[in-house]
Amino acid sequence: MEIEGAKNSKTCKRCKALYDPTSNSSSSCRFHPSFFVSRRHDDQKRYYELGPNDPPYAAKFYDCCVAEEQEAIGCMTSFHISYDDVRLQSYST
Repeated sequence: MEIEGAKNSKTCKRCKALYDPTSNSSSSCRFHPSFFVSRRHDDQKRYYELGPNDPPYAAKFYDCCVAEEQEAIGCMTSFHISYDDVRLQSYST
């Protein structure tokens, strides 16, 4: 549950949303567990139409789910993790 201005709210490390720790659930946070990269896919297949002068790594995508837009909605869900949290919670889908 995202909230604004509540005094006990925290900011999530992964999705940067402001949230209420008392309503944090295993599906509260939606994020990409990997980076937005600029390189070829591991299997070397061409998924993109690149121009004749583009280098072979010109395709940009999330390494985790192959989404091509940097603003793409996260492909995994889990609990929000606050900057105050010392433990890391495991990913769940």
